[in-house]
Amino acid sequence: MNVKELFKLDGKVALITGGSRGLGLQMAQALGEMGCRLAITARKAEELAEAKTHLEKMNIEVLTLVNDLSKTDQIPAMVDQVLQRFGTIDILVNNAGATWGAPAEDYPDEAWHKVLGLNVDALFFLSREVARRCMIPNKAGKIINIASVAGLRGSATNVSTIAYHTSKGAAVNFTRALASEWGKYNINVNAICPGFFPSRMSAGLLEKVAETVIARAPLHRIGGDDDLKGVVVFLASEASRHITGQSIAVDGGISAV
Repeated sequence: MNVKELFKLDGKVALITGGSRGLGLQMAQALGEMGCRLAITARKAEELAEAKTHLEKMNIEVLTLVNDLSKTDQIPAMVDQVLQRFGTIDILVNNAGATWGAPAEDYPDEAWHKVLGLNVDALFFLSREVARRCMIPNKAGKIINIASVAGLRGSATNVSTIAYHTSKGAAVNFTRALASEWGKYNINVNAICPGFFPSRMSAGLLEKVAETVIARAPLHRIGGDDDLKGVVVFLASEASRHITGQSIAVDGGISAV
């Protein structure tokens, strides 16, 4: 293969959870621009409709699915819908996630279960469903878990998101463990660990720490609208076929200092 062929994704089917806005939509657009047919999920129909309009203006084929991944019993039916439309799933981007801020000693039970349920349980159940039905029979697949630099270290003294940090640390080791098991099926499992990007989920925290983060980061910036596109295309393509079980920080270098 020449290098262009290694990065080709023409005709591949990619399922992106939480794909209606923010980082999920950024990655969906990148995969669509490279030729993927897309299925994107989210809880809100109106946000999915906006994303669909945006993507179709770029001549990207997209199926939208209203789904709450925290209700894990609904995952098989959601996968059914994708298979009815496209026949298979080649690339799975586990992006949907939640956070909740509160001091650890006062952390609500509801918050713990909500964050771990979506960020860890759904991660496993959806990966298992897609692998069983598509990737293992096809002896090929790319699973990309969206973890976080929060899963690589502890939190800053003014940040109280114990469930989020715990869940993203779990996502990092889940990636290693799943890659170890499923390599025999030619399934690559890797993680992207974004640093600070503007998003609805991070807005409140960024107001407090943005200046400090920018000052500490070697590149002196936070993530932007194009900064996950290259890495998700790389991990979804044959260019990364000899890479599995890895977590790539996309954070302006802040995790290196």
